[in-house]
Amino acid sequence: MQLPLVGRRLRGVRHFGAISRVLIKHGLGEIAERLWGRGRTVKGAPRSGWPDPARIRRALEELGPSFIKLGQLMSTRGDILPPEYVEELSKLQDRVPPVPFSAIQAVIEKELQQPLTAVFEHIDVQSMAAASVAQVHSAQLKTGERVAVKVIRPGIDKRIRKDLELMYYFALKIEKRFELGRILGAVNLVKEFERTIFRELDMLIEAGNIERFTKNFREIDEIYIPKVYWTYTAKSVLVMEHIDGIKMDRVEEIRRAGIDPQQVALIGLRSFSRQLMQSGIFHADPHPGNTIVMYDGRVSLVDFGIVGYLDEETMLQIAHVFLGFAEHDYDLVMDAFAAAGLIHTDTMDLSGFRQDLKEISEPFYGRSLKTIAVKDVYDQTMRLVYKYRIVLPRNLLLLLKTFIQTEALGKILGSEASLLEVTRPYAKRLLERGYEAQKIFKNMGREARALGSHLRGMPKLLHDVFRRLATGEHRLELFHGGLEQASGKFETGLNRLTIGLVIAASIIAAALVLNVSQNVMKFEIDLFGIRTLSITHLLGLAGYIIATLLGLWLIVSIIRSRKL
Repeated sequence: MQLPLVGRRLRGVRHFGAISRVLIKHGLGEIAERLWGRGRTVKGAPRSGWPDPARIRRALEELGPSFIKLGQLMSTRGDILPPEYVEELSKLQDRVPPVPFSAIQAVIEKELQQPLTAVFEHIDVQSMAAASVAQVHSAQLKTGERVAVKVIRPGIDKRIRKDLELMYYFALKIEKRFELGRILGAVNLVKEFERTIFRELDMLIEAGNIERFTKNFREIDEIYIPKVYWTYTAKSVLVMEHIDGIKMDRVEEIRRAGIDPQQVALIGLRSFSRQLMQSGIFHADPHPGNTIVMYDGRVSLVDFGIVGYLDEETMLQIAHVFLGFAEHDYDLVMDAFAAAGLIHTDTMDLSGFRQDLKEISEPFYGRSLKTIAVKDVYDQTMRLVYKYRIVLPRNLLLLLKTFIQTEALGKILGSEASLLEVTRPYAKRLLERGYEAQKIFKNMGREARALGSHLRGMPKLLHDVFRRLATGEHRLELFHGGLEQASGKFETGLNRLTIGLVIAASIIAAALVLNVSQNVMKFEIDLFGIRTLSITHLLGLAGYIIATLLGLWLIVSIIRSRKL
């Protein structure tokens, strides 16, 4: 969606007055005045000057489904919102009055292209659950299976698009007139909302998520994933198996069914660990309504509209983080953070960050879920995020939110388990099963394919280069540098070798001359006992003397160069 210009007249401009009345009603009149340009912009406003989070929540609830969804998204942004805002926005309830069944029937028949009676033996006109995006009805197929039918509310996509136009308009104004808007990045929040909300409107995406969970948990007996009936599933309709059971927060009903609530909590924790460190996809909305305890003791996950995805590298980093915390190895935790790009050695006080991390973590070791509030850990973690200006990617923020919900379910069930202890074996298995080796071989294959593609293009590239050289489009110039010193050394060595050969030749020649039997021009002398001396002898002696002097000079020069 294109960002609407501030000065452009919007189709939803008639709603501006209604929005202003809602803001004024909830004590946010100053915000309304500043949005319309009548208020004074205050830059760098302190925390005390920010709007009251409870009033923001109530205003979003009254503004309608799209704004509720936006508020829910903001509640996951603990990296940029203060904790009190996150806590308050997490209370937003996505419950709205159901659409009349006649409208739901029209959607089903249009999507499936056949009458309702041709598909269902019976369908309840009263909805099981109704939210802003979709509502669910219980039904029975012609073949006898009980199913849950999830239907997108008619006209919701048009309503969302109109609301998005207003959201972009207000986001631009909020960033311009409020320091809080600039801190949050209001426009980017709306962009993120737009990217996620339309995924929830596509039931085929949710059906695909269910299939992935079914495959990942096929061999896990304690978890059950409902079946998708693809024949009756379309973009706005999802038909899946109806799950009989008890919502996970109804602890007394679970006990009356002869099921131990603490065992149910362990199943939930093990399921979450598998999702993080085996599957690479996790159920990101595990509230009690989406987690059903079946009467045989198994736990079923339903409603896969919101899921998170983890790649192989992120899974490994999460495993290192869990293992590091479980074994008090903060160097391992720091290495995992650095590998994930969350901390930077050149811009952060790493020793201070490590010490702060240890101080908030040590008090929680060995304690059960009953004595730990993951939300407290989350709040303290977010304070570190604020302090060291760490930017968290969306999938990790979604993961933190899921942690809080999983911990809340565990506490409701009275779990004595330690989250770190439950997770530790899964982290070890992930690291021990050779994920790094698999990744290396996978990367080698990818690089080999890339090299192959480059080699295939090499002949054409060389042809183009030589063609341009031949036609004068390019010139080929070769330069060398740094060879002067090597050339000088080579020349010195060659000179020494030459002198050595001259010395050897002089010695040989002198020896031959001195040993000849014929003498030329003898002289009679009386010197050092020598009576006669010839020119032949003089030449031989001169050769020996010259060779000796050259030899001595060569030896001295080599010794002085220290390169014997």
